[in-house]
Amino acid sequence: MNSMLNRLAAAFLLTALHLPQAQASVQREFAFASALRDGAPLYREEHLMRESYGKLDERLVLYRCLDGAAFARKHVRYGSDPAAPSFLLEDARSGYREGAEQTGDGLRVAWTAPGEAEAAAVLPPGPVVTDAGFDEWVRAQWEPLAGGGAQSIQFLVPSRLRAYRFEVSPLDTEEEGLRAFRLQLSGWLAWLVPSIDVAYDAQTRRLVRFEGLSNLRDDAGDAPLKVRIEFPEPPLAVESAVFERALTEPLVACRVQPA
Repeated sequence: MNSMLNRLAAAFLLTALHLPQAQASVQREFAFASALRDGAPLYREEHLMRESYGKLDERLVLYRCLDGAAFARKHVRYGSDPAAPSFLLEDARSGYREGAEQTGDGLRVAWTAPGEAEAAAVLPPGPVVTDAGFDEWVRAQWEPLAGGGAQSIQFLVPSRLRAYRFEVSPLDTEEEGLRAFRLQLSGWLAWLVPSIDVAYDAQTRRLVRFEGLSNLRDDAGDAPLKVRIEFPEPPLAVESAVFERALTEPLVACRVQPA
C-alpha cells in the first residue's frame, strides 16, 4: 500500500477500531438523494456519527443504491479543527477515490480518477474547510451568517489538488423553521460553477437539505452528480457494532443513474 489514499484508509480503519468504546456513542441518520433536474430517485445515504466525551470524532457515510447495496463509503475523522477534518471517499462503481489528511507538514490531498494513477499534493499553510467540515463551519459561524453577512472561506476541491475561495451567504426562504445558505465560488468563476444551497433547522442547526453538486460522480466517475438530498428525520442512537460493520461492509458496483 504505497499510495497516500491507501495509507489513509489503513490509518482510518486502525483509528476507528481502537477508539475506546466505553466512552463512545454512535448515532445514525438517513438521507435520500434525487436528481436535481427531474427529481428521479438516485441513491440513499446512511450516516453514522461517533462521539466520545461529547465530541464528534468520526463520521461514516455509506452510499447505497436503491436496492440497498453499498457502492461507496466516506470516512471522516475530526481533529483539532472541526472545519478541516481528514477524510477518504471510495467509490466501487468507477474506482474513483479522493481524500485529505492533516499532517505535520500541512494538508495532504490526493485523488484517483478512473483508470489513472493517484495524484497528490500538500497545500500551502492556511485555514481550509474540507468536505463535511463545512457543516461544522456553518454552525460555528451561525450568528454572523444569520445576521445577513457573507463570509469567505477557502474550500478544498480534491480533484484540483487545491482550495478555492468561496462565498457563503444567507438565502431568503419562506419555509418556516429553516435557515438557508449558499456556497458559491468567488469572482467571475461563480458564473462557471453551480452554487450549492443548504438548509438547516433553525433551532437545532441540523442539516435538512442539500442542493447542488454532489461529492459523488456519475457511474463512469466523470462528472459530479447534481442532486437534491433530504435528511427527513433527526439521528437516533444505535449500537457501536453498527459503526464497526459499516467500516468493512463490501462495496459493489451497482448502477445509480437510470439506464
